[in-house]
Amino acid sequence: MKQTVTIVCLLGGIVGQAAEPASAVERALAQEIIGPALSLEEVRVFNETRVPDMPRVSTAAEWQAKDSEYRRNILDKVVFRGEAAKWRDTPLRVEWSDTIEGLPGYRIRKLRFEAVTGWWIPALLYEPTKLSGKRPVVLNVNGHDGKGKAADYKQLRCINQAKRGMIALNVEWIGMGQFASRMSHYQMNQMDLCGTAGIAPFFLNMSKGLDILLAHPNADPTRVAVAGLSGGGWQTIFISSLDERVTLANPVAGYSSFKTRARHGMDLGDSEQTPNDLALYADYTHLTAMLANRAALLTNNAEDKCCFTAGHAQPPLLDAAQPIFDLLGRGEFLRSHINHEPGTHNFELDNRQQLYRFIGDVFYDGRDFSWQEIPSADEVKTYDELLVDLPEGNGDFNSIALGLMETLPKPFEGDKRRRLLKIINAKNYTALAKRVGGEGAVAHYQFRIGGDWTVPGTVFTPDEPKATTLLIADAGRKALAKRVEAALANGRRVVAFDSFFFGESKILSRDFLHVILMHAVGERALGVQAGQISAVANWAARQFGQPVELESVGRRLSVAARLAAVQSEAISALKMHDPMRSLKEIIRENKGANELPEMMCFGLLESFDLPQIEALIAPRTVLVE
Repeated sequence: MKQTVTIVCLLGGIVGQAAEPASAVERALAQEIIGPALSLEEVRVFNETRVPDMPRVSTAAEWQAKDSEYRRNILDKVVFRGEAAKWRDTPLRVEWSDTIEGLPGYRIRKLRFEAVTGWWIPALLYEPTKLSGKRPVVLNVNGHDGKGKAADYKQLRCINQAKRGMIALNVEWIGMGQFASRMSHYQMNQMDLCGTAGIAPFFLNMSKGLDILLAHPNADPTRVAVAGLSGGGWQTIFISSLDERVTLANPVAGYSSFKTRARHGMDLGDSEQTPNDLALYADYTHLTAMLANRAALLTNNAEDKCCFTAGHAQPPLLDAAQPIFDLLGRGEFLRSHINHEPGTHNFELDNRQQLYRFIGDVFYDGRDFSWQEIPSADEVKTYDELLVDLPEGNGDFNSIALGLMETLPKPFEGDKRRRLLKIINAKNYTALAKRVGGEGAVAHYQFRIGGDWTVPGTVFTPDEPKATTLLIADAGRKALAKRVEAALANGRRVVAFDSFFFGESKILSRDFLHVILMHAVGERALGVQAGQISAVANWAARQFGQPVELESVGRRLSVAARLAAVQSEAISALKMHDPMRSLKEIIRENKGANELPEMMCFGLLESFDLPQIEALIAPRTVLVE
């Protein structure tokens, strides 16, 4: 009891009832140390400085070699990674159903096709009723519109293409229209956790669409276009840069450079727009330049409140791509358009007519081709009229991940610790402590971690401390008052701090999207967290010359705590309160990267589940409460 009274005096100068020390500790833990904006700025810098710049090339041959290298790396190491490599050349399976006839000059044929085994995609083929010879084909992709393929502006685009003699495919997008839930985009990262690229179904959704178009007997393989708005704009640049069958691309308000996104939070994209490790090989500036042997119309909107506003999104892309188009003698095949009417996030009349004009110039040499839209509003169909039957139990990201995880983790030979640290891209950080406040038994520190991060921590020191406890919590250090008090009562010094993404280190805005971008530039949030925890543990061991026990509270940081204990020998024991027991919980609970972004570490579950990670901490003690 004498020890407890001494603690009370040191913390608050109060001697009284047992409830008082908790109040004093709570006040200390609530102290602002780094402020609300620093974590956001640091993650911006961390991400944008890891995005590759455009290469310096002086000849067409140099660029063409780079172009091939980028495409090969992205396809092999990003898109078709893990089990997805087996899906790359699967045969096309298409099932045709009803046809909507009696339309002026065209028909609509309903179909579904298999993107991945067991996962069928609904689509509509707009086909001129009078067909002869070879015709241009257009893959029309849609973005974040709940109506999906039934969106009126998309229907009008397809109708106008068909009335001009083109063959147009209106393909549904994963998560929209008949797929209903937008959150499925973030669930693609469940596959990443299993070591199989979650981006693969998105890519196959598009590439199989091209297969369908080019299988048409009247398809002209030299005139293949892709166009779409928003997420459809992303689909357009992604498939067009990577699939050389595409000869004309019109992405509308759909993407920007990763460097731009790091600074303009409104551009931070969903999981498919920021796939794991893409920026190890190329930025979207590179993807734009990779169209230099084809034709590209970059369309953005002047007053876009959603994303990819013309003023900040378009210039870096043009600056990167125009020199490459010029180098190949194709400068006139890169065009840009800024929409002012209505200027919002749209693919309305002005933007559609710009597409028609571009198609006319590139595919028809501008001859006998009207770029003005043919009025067709009375031909727009309802959502229900355009429904395509889908099989019961149709696949999705979660069903694939559930199947993948059944045989995981896979046994392997070799240095398990080394492999684990490589998977999480572990950081061998050093912590530099700067005292910024506190008095008596309480000291507030800013820990500068490896030149990348600043994290807040508070050190509580009782009389004659016997050992040190390092405390972290999902709810932040401010929620740790009772645990701090208990440790002090047992004569233990306490270091309570907030690691990346939690407590005062939480990112101020669009937090999980910055983590997704972190994974796209080749880093791993779990590696950052474990590196920070290890660095502070190492600092405490050096500073105080005593064993350091790591104690975590909550499911999420229990994973980083285990990893830190593997990484740092300074951690003498690990105690976890309410921890996650298996990474498979993430998949069984159908969680997405919007809910558990740091957990979506590519390939972690493929080699390790949490019990295997705990085994690497031995012979040190691991306790669960």
